Amino acid sequence: MSSQPVPLPRPLDKIAALQTNVERVIRGKSEVVQFCIAALLAKGHILLEDVPGVGKTTLAHALARSLSLDFQRVQFTSDLMPADIVGVTIYNQDLQEFEFISGPVFTNVLLADEINRATPKSQSALLEAMSEGMISIEKRRLPLPDPFLVIATQNPIEHVGTYPLPESQLDRFLMKLTIGYPNASDEKQLLRDGGAQDALEHLQPVLDPDEVRDLQARVGTVHVSESLVEYLMTIVQTTRTHAEVALGVSTRGALTFFKACQALAMVGGRDFVIPDDVKRLAAPVLSHRIVMKDRRFSRGDFTPETRFIQRIVNEIAVPR
Repeated sequence: MSSQPVPLPRPLDKIAALQTNVERVIRGKSEVVQFCIAALLAKGHILLEDVPGVGKTTLAHALARSLSLDFQRVQFTSDLMPADIVGVTIYNQDLQEFEFISGPVFTNVLLADEINRATPKSQSALLEAMSEGMISIEKRRLPLPDPFLVIATQNPIEHVGTYPLPESQLDRFLMKLTIGYPNASDEKQLLRDGGAQDALEHLQPVLDPDEVRDLQARVGTVHVSESLVEYLMTIVQTTRTHAEVALGVSTRGALTFFKACQALAMVGGRDFVIPDDVKRLAAPVLSHRIVMKDRRFSRGDFTPETRFIQRIVNEIAVPR
C-alpha cells in the first residue's frame, strides 16, 4: 500500500529556519541552499564544484553549523591515504590486543575538501560509506552515525594537480552543484562586512539529530502522481537511448532523482511534487551521472552533460 501525503506544518518551520540560517552566510544563492537542504532530507550527498574562492567550503561549514550534529573536515591532498579517512588498527601495548582507531568518516557531517586533489585510491575510501553508511575494516562492518552526510568540494578538473572522480564515485553523489559568483550588490555587502567568516562563527544550530531524522522519514510520504513518475522516467530513459550519450543514468540515479523531487517539494512547503521540481533538479541530479560521446568545450556550468540534460528537459512534454 502506498504512503499517503501527510500535513507538514511544524517540520516546514524547521526547514525554513535552516534555510534562513544558512543564507545569513551564503547570500543571494537561495536555490543552491534549497538544493543542499533537499539533499540532506533525501539522505543524499553533495558535490560542490566551482572555481576557488566562491564559497564552496563556507557553504559546507554553514550547513554543518546549522545542524546540531558531529562534524569533521578532511583536507584531501595527493599524499592522503585511505586509512586517514576510515581509520586504522594498531596494537595497544597496554591492553595487549589490536585496537581500531576510527577516522574522521565516523561523524554525521563530513566535509571532504578538494576531494579531487587526492588519488583515486583515497577517493574510493568513501564509496562504501556513501552508498551503505557502513565501513568494512578487517572482516568487520562498522555502522556510521545516523544521519550521515558527505559534502565534497572540488575544483574544475582543468586546474593543475586534480584527479577527475570516476563514474562510480560520482554516482554516489545525489547532486552536483555550482555556486557561481555573487551578484554585484551581494558582493558589495560582503566586502563591507569583511567577508562571511564573522557571520559563520556566530551561526547557531537550528536542527538536532532527531529532527533531521524525522524530516528524512517524512520525505517518502510526499505524493508523486503517476504522470510525474512517467515524466521523470522519460527523462531518465532518454539519457540511456540517445545517440549522443555514451553512458546513461543508472537505476540508482533514477531512484535518487525521484527521492530528491520529493525532498525539494518539502523544502517548497508542499506534500506533493510538481513538474517544476523535476525540471529544476534534472541537471543537478543527472548531469554528473551521464557521459557524452563528444566532451569538447567542457567547462564549468556548461559541460556537455549539463547542456544535454537542459535540452532534453525543454524538449520533453510536461504532463498536465
